[in-house]
Order: sequence, then C-alpha cells, then structure tokens
Amino acid sequence: MSELLPQDYPAFLQSLKERIRQAQTRAALAVSRELMGLYWQIGHDLEAAVRQGRWGEKVIERVAGDLKREFPGVEGFSKRNLERMRAFYQACPDEGQFAAQPVSQLPWGHNLVLLQKLKDPAQRLWYAEQALQNGWSRAILEAQIETGLHRRQGAALTNFAQTLPPPSSDLAQQVLKDPYNFDFLTLHKEANERHLERALLEHLQRFMLELGVGFAFVGSQYPLEVDGQDYYLDLLFYHLKLRCYVVIDLKMTEFKPEYAGKMNFYLSAVDDLLRHPTDGPTLGLILCKSKRKLTVEYALRDLAKPLGVSSFQLAEALPKELEAALPSVEQLEAELRSDDEQSDN
Repeated sequence: MSELLPQDYPAFLQSLKERIRQAQTRAALAVSRELMGLYWQIGHDLEAAVRQGRWGEKVIERVAGDLKREFPGVEGFSKRNLERMRAFYQACPDEGQFAAQPVSQLPWGHNLVLLQKLKDPAQRLWYAEQALQNGWSRAILEAQIETGLHRRQGAALTNFAQTLPPPSSDLAQQVLKDPYNFDFLTLHKEANERHLERALLEHLQRFMLELGVGFAFVGSQYPLEVDGQDYYLDLLFYHLKLRCYVVIDLKMTEFKPEYAGKMNFYLSAVDDLLRHPTDGPTLGLILCKSKRKLTVEYALRDLAKPLGVSSFQLAEALPKELEAALPSVEQLEAELRSDDEQSDN
C-alpha cells in the first residue's frame, strides 16, 4: 500500500493531524478564557481590598478559608493561588487591555509560567502569543522560555531578503532559529553527521518541536538521482505554511564555504525533481556545530537559491559511570507529560 501512496501524502497527513490538534486546543481555550476572566476579576478585587487598607494583607488568607468552606469540592482558591490571581491582575491592570491580550485565552498553568519565569511584560506578551498560536503545552512553554526562544527565533544567517519576494522572505526568516537547541541529545566528541542524524530521528518528536510549527517530515537520506548519479539529502521536510520543501544538511564541524555550494546544488535538484508548480522555492538550512558570521555572509551573498545557516547546541556527554544513574530522555518526557496534566491548586 505504501508504494501506492502519492509522494505528498506525509505532508497531507501532517496537515490533518495539526487541524485536529488545533480544534481540540480551541475548545479548551474557550473554557480557559472564561476562567481567566474570573481570576483576573478576583485579583482586581483582592488588590482593591488590600490597597484600601480595610483588612490588611491577611484578607487573602481569610478569603481563601471562606471560599474553601463555601465551595468544598472546588480547587484553585488556596491562599497561594489567590496571591497569584492578585499578581495576575497586577501584571495587566487595564481590563480592556487584558481582554485583548492572549493571556486571557491561555490556561491558568500557562499564565503561572509566564508570571514566574518572565519579568519583562514585552517578553511575557511575546511568549503568550506564541503559546496561543502554536498550541504549546505548559511544559513546552516553560522549555521555550528557558532556552530563550525569543532571542533565537528568526536569528539564522540567510540570504532570504535577496532570494525571496516579500512578505515570503520575512516569513521564511522567522521560521529559522539560531542556535537550535538539541539538549535532548548527548553525543560524544567523536560523533559524526550520521550519528547526529540517527539521534535526531530517534527523538523525532523533540526535534520537530525545536524546528517549530509547520514542518512535516518527509524523509532522511532522501534519494535524488541527477545525471545518473545518486545523491542523498540528510533530512527533507515540507513546510505547510510556506508551502515549500526544506532541505536540512547536518555538519558536525564549523561552517565551510563549500557547504553552501553543495546545498545550492541540492536545492536546484529538489526544485526540478520534487517541487510542484504551486510550491514555493525550496529552502535550504545548513546546521553546523559552529559558524563565523562574515564567512557565512560571503558564502551566501551571490547565491540565487534561498539558504540559511544556523548552529546547534548539544548536551554535554556524561561519563559512562554516571549515565546509568540518570533518567533517560523518555523518562523525562513522561514526567513532563505527567506534570502538565496536573492542575495547580
């Protein structure tokens, strides 16, 4: 049956999956929006009571006890959570502004992460928008904040402004990051590109999360026949929003100018052999262990194909005697899912 499937089936299936997940997320957000409005209003009333000085700071503890007695089966009104509601209101005291912001549509656990992890209101707003648009879980939101996504997003060195028309060039630029965070992998110093590729495929879900929304996996070591010779792409994706193929070339070394020429060849071949007439130009991303800015800029300057260069970060490899004592990536992922399913009291 797999031989009968059209070539674009993986991208089609990925699109359906994303639509289903987005519908599920929208249903949950409708409930969350109502709850966030309630929490904001409670925070407003508590702040007003404390500021008026009628009962002092202990009013929050008293309110928590009274609400617990009045609603014995309802969680979420502990003293600690009421203090969080007050902080939630303080972070956005304007009611009209609050209603228009994405924080009003995010679940309470997401808002707690934003309040606890970020002091800058602009950064808080940026991550709230990203979480809402991409349907991030609380654990994913926390991970994105900890890896500084706002600094990495759109930071790859590219020639998109010269090779793609606006606004496609801006959108493509925002799709790429620098550096990519592969801290879910631990590779030893002698690891080569194939080791890196196999490790990424073994943790494909985490890899796709780091790439970002819109990437549909097509294949690894994807074969292309050009002029009677066989060539193999390290990783081939299709981007659903950009409507184009994305070729990723993995390098366990510092960027070298000849890497750009090789990628340019790959992009020409994919455009001729795979690209549909309605697709956009194929994008190339060279992922290197390190790079020098000026070297990359010179290498990309006069290329006609859209190409970007980014570095990646790996976790430090541990001594063998310590590896057995630590949890595996799979165990950590299971723990994150478990934490995300629990609601705060």
